[in-house]
This record gives sequence, C-alpha cells and structure tokens, in this order.
Amino acid sequence: MPIKYVPFIPEPIEGQAVLGNFNRILKYRGADDISMILQRGMPLYEMEKKETVGKSGSGNMVIRGECVSACAYLKEQGIQVDLVYIDPPFASGADYAKKVSIRRNPKIAEAMYQAEEELDFDELKAFEEKMYGDIWDKEKYLNWMYENLMAIKSVMSETASIYVHLDYHIGHYVKILLDEIFGEDNFSSEIIWKRTTSHAQKEGFAQIHDSIFFYHKSNNDYIWNPQYASHSEKHINKYYSNIDEDGRKFTLDNLTAPGSGEARNFFGVLIEPPTGTHWRYSQENIDKLCSEGLIVMTNNNRPRYKRYLDTLQGRIISGLWDDIHPVNSQAEERIDYATQKPEALLERIIHASSNQDMIVADFFGGSGVTSVVAHKLGRRFIHCDIGINSIQTTRDRLVTSKAQFDVLEIKDGVQLYRNPVQTMDKIKSLIQGLKHDSTLDSFWAGAITDSKLGTIPVYIPNLEDSSSKLLDMVLINRLIHQAIPELESKIKKVIVYYIDIDDRTKIERFIAEDDSTVLEIELRDLKCILDEVVIEDYAAFHCEQMQQDLFGGYVVILDRFVSDRVLQKILEFNQKASLSSSSKKPFKPIEISEEGLELIEYLSLDCTASEGEWHSDSEIKIDKNGFVIKNGVKTKEFWDARICSEKKPYRIKIRNICGDETEWGIGKWDTAKHM
Repeated sequence: MPIKYVPFIPEPIEGQAVLGNFNRILKYRGADDISMILQRGMPLYEMEKKETVGKSGSGNMVIRGECVSACAYLKEQGIQVDLVYIDPPFASGADYAKKVSIRRNPKIAEAMYQAEEELDFDELKAFEEKMYGDIWDKEKYLNWMYENLMAIKSVMSETASIYVHLDYHIGHYVKILLDEIFGEDNFSSEIIWKRTTSHAQKEGFAQIHDSIFFYHKSNNDYIWNPQYASHSEKHINKYYSNIDEDGRKFTLDNLTAPGSGEARNFFGVLIEPPTGTHWRYSQENIDKLCSEGLIVMTNNNRPRYKRYLDTLQGRIISGLWDDIHPVNSQAEERIDYATQKPEALLERIIHASSNQDMIVADFFGGSGVTSVVAHKLGRRFIHCDIGINSIQTTRDRLVTSKAQFDVLEIKDGVQLYRNPVQTMDKIKSLIQGLKHDSTLDSFWAGAITDSKLGTIPVYIPNLEDSSSKLLDMVLINRLIHQAIPELESKIKKVIVYYIDIDDRTKIERFIAEDDSTVLEIELRDLKCILDEVVIEDYAAFHCEQMQQDLFGGYVVILDRFVSDRVLQKILEFNQKASLSSSSKKPFKPIEISEEGLELIEYLSLDCTASEGEWHSDSEIKIDKNGFVIKNGVKTKEFWDARICSEKKPYRIKIRNICGDETEWGIGKWDTAKHM
C-alpha cells in the first residue's frame, strides 16, 4: 500500500473543469474513472536508495518506478523541475526488443588478442528479449497519459516548459489533452522532426517525421533561449558574395520596414524613406552606424546596411527540424537501445528551454539521452523509467560521462524482472490453466477452464498503468458495472488479481451488497505469485590479495557463472531458430562454455560497505565485442575473468547479459605471489 496520496494539483485548471474540454469532444470510456483517480491523488510509496555514484547530495537522480509515483516523491520532497522532455510509448502497436549479445569467453580472449586475430562479428551470437509492448487500447492510453501529464505538471516550476515527443499514431489526441492540462494559451509550437528520408510505400505517403508538442507551465514567465543554426554554403554564396579588404564576407541589407516614418540624415543628406515604409533605426543609431562604416550609399544614392557574415549567430531555428539525423548503426553514441534518440535533439531542447544548473527531467527516460545531455550541458537531471534495462543503460552512460547521482527504486510492492511486459508474460505463465480467450474483452487477461464452473475470466492489473495497480472502489465499480455485463450469460465466476487493495473488507462488503450481478468475484493477491518466482544467478569465484612489493590491491577471479533464466532464453532461441532453418543455411545453435562467463555483462566491487546501498568502488563492463570498460573508461582490452580494486572489497555484484543483477558477500582471501 502507498504511504499516502499526494494531490496532483492544488485546484483544477482555471476556467476549465478537469477533463471538461476533452470529454466533450471524444466522450471516451473511463473519463469518470480518471477524474476520481485525480481527486484521490498520486500514490506515494517508500523510496529505497540503491546506489550512490560519486558524491551524495548532487540532486541528480535515476529512479526506477512509474512516472506518477516518481512525481509523488518529488512533490513530497518539495522538488520542482525546470524542463521536462518525455518520449512516452506511441501507442503504435509495436513490441520493442533488446538485442542480447553473448560475450566472448574470457578464457580464450587473451590468446586471440596475442595472435592478433580480427574479431569475426558473424560469430557473435545474439538473441532478442522483449523490453516492452507498445500495445494500447486508445481509451486506456488516453486515461493513462492524462494521469501522467497531470502528475508531471504538479512538479513543474512556474517558469518550466514541457516537450512531449509522439508520432502520428496518437499524437494529436494527446495534443488535446495537453491543451486541457496546460491551457491552449500556453501552447508554444508543434516541432516537426524529420527523422528519416522518404521511402517507397505501397499506399499513401511515407511517414518520416515525429511531432514534439512544446508547452509552457505559465504564459507570463518561462525560460526561452532562441536557437540558431549555421547558414548553408548555398545561402552564403548567394547572399554574402561581397568581400571587403580584410577578407570578411558581407551583404548590403535593407534599412526599411513597412509603415510610415520621417526622413533621416545620412552623411549630411536628409533622405525620405520609400513610400509605405519607414527607416528601421533612430537618427542616433543611424549616426552611430555611419561612423562605424556600416552604412554605405548605393549608386542611386540609397543607404544600405553593411551586414557582416561573421557577426551573425546564424539562421534562427524554426519548428521544422530536418538537420538532426537519427542514431545510425555507425554512430559513436549508439547503444543498441530500441527507442534511442540522438543527443543533438536533446541538446537543442535543453539549450532552448533551460539555463545552467536547472533541473531537467525525463519520466519515460529510455536510453538515458536526456540525463546524459543535461549533465554535459551543466544541468541537473532526473531520469525515471519502469524498466530495469533503462536504469542500467542510463546508469552506465552517466558513469562514462563522470556524472554524480543517486540510483533510487520505488518500493511499490511488486518484484519486477527487467520490465513490466516480461513480468506480465511471466505472471500469465504462472497462473495455472490461464489461456487466451478471443471471446473476452481486452479488460480480461484470459480465462481458466473449470470442470464444474466452465470458463472463468481472469483480470490481471496492467503493470504499465499505475491506475490499475490499486484495487479500489473506482476499479471494482468498473468491473461490476462495465466489464462483467459484457460477459456471456453462462459465466458464473471471475477471478480478480490485485497488487494493492484499498480496503479489502470494504470492497468485499460492496461486492456482496451489490445486486447488479450474481457472479462470484474472487479476489487474489498478485504478490503471492511474484514473490515465489525470483531466481538468482550462481557464481563461483576466488579472491586474492596482491603483494605489496608489486602493485598492492585485491583481485576477484571468476571461475564459473550460471544463469538459469538466460540459459532458458537461449534454449528457446535455439529451438525456434532450428525449426526455421533450411538445408542451404543450416542453423548453428548458441553454445555456452562450461564456465558460463560469456553470460556476464557487468561486475562491480563495493569496498565501502557490506550491506545497504551499493558503492561501486571498482567496476567493469564488457561490451558485446568482449572489450572492457573500466570505471566508465573504454579500452581495447579483452576481459580476463577478473576484477581488481585498490581497497579490500566486501561484496561483488554481477549483472548477466539480460540485466538481472545478483550480489554476493566476499569472505576468504588468499595472498597472491604474482599477478
């Protein structure tokens, strides 16, 4: 259960009833439900600090948890953000997968290096693992987005702006939500980002752009720094073809503007402006420009302004962004994250709408580009995402960028795997007899067949939608009065799983007293299933202390590593690939050595504490080519199955290639004669 509920905003938007405009336009289902959720407030859960990178107290945060719960925490702490960029799911119907690469066996890596063998990239085996599913019912998506946007607004400062990145699937529905929440007068612009070049399409025009909707919290006072881009060579050659004796390029620019005005004195001659125009500058400024040699007279005795190319900031950026390219396969910043956005995109946004030391937040942080760029530009950052892969990817990028930050986790009572979609899949496999039933509405996860009762529909809360996590009167009302009436008359029982419950006694009494249905409604706690299925990895290692007459320090040597969950994934991949292989291209299965060290992606030693929050005093990350990143610094060394530290480590953390992390304490040490 949440500690308490934190109000979304002190009062409804001035002049607008909550959901009023939008509900009048679309009349979508669930609008009343979301209004009740907003009145209840944002759920505030306990927050656990998992790790401190660098000095604590920097204010930078990487938070694993949902947007609404993260905003509840920020508001409770009195933290306001100055700029928000979010790249939420697009409701595109697509599944996004992470490419999981098997690392090279460190037992043979050194021999390969000494033989100067080239890496054979075709031999790098990999499989894909689903990160999250962007599959939404439109009504549920809009409810979910409304709740999130209201939560975000509640932690924005009065001078803050928000950029919401979407595409054609749902973008202009969300535009109406944004008008409702932030006010139509606070809409600044729709940015069109041309993310790819045109390509052939059977029907219609190719979709090659995303939309970024830009709003202010307040129309009276907000941060705005105009952005400029360099002029093209074509533009320069056309308009700045004049060159003075110092080699400086210039153009002779018009000194008039539409309207009417008085004559001005140019070099002692009083000159009237052309009909229907006036001189742009006062007499005082004209005199100054003349003395500086910046006004010249043409052959027909008309004054012109001598504008030098090197005095210009460039062309001002408009709402059409066609000069920022997506992250391609060869880009240095590429990290193989499905929804990764280019750093240049965030650089422009952060420069435009924030200043030094302001807080930049991304509540659907993904690959971590917002926080990484914010740090590089001297801003503070808050990264939030529900997926562990996002948290690990961002954490590692920030370590490489030498950032200081805290890694926090919202304790909402659910043990997730790496992300909600994988957890949902696992839950469904653990509920005995649960199968998909095409006759049921999407509200139901499936059904169980019982010999006496027949079909029993099963409801499972959507772990990506915070509004469904709590079983309360809002949800039980929807269940009884909307979902159950749509079931076939032969249904005698339904099962409802929940993560948190408002007041079980009160809800059971409500069910018993409600005479609108005769179905049996059984309530079950979902945590009872999840808590029993968390399987940790196994590692065998030995520890040695290096002699002081050499380099001193400590080394942990990995002997064996076993991850049953990853091995199961590899087995599933091999079986599926084997069935689809052909005689022309026989299938080569992924094989893991007896030591299993190819399944390790990251190791960290804590030399500060034996329990509590993690301190990564020494860490190694192995990239997909087998090269080592030591404490955030990239090298061309292969991993040699060991990790060293100057101080004596108390515990070791190992992350497998799918992202699961397990910790072990370190006890016995042997003294090494040489290393």
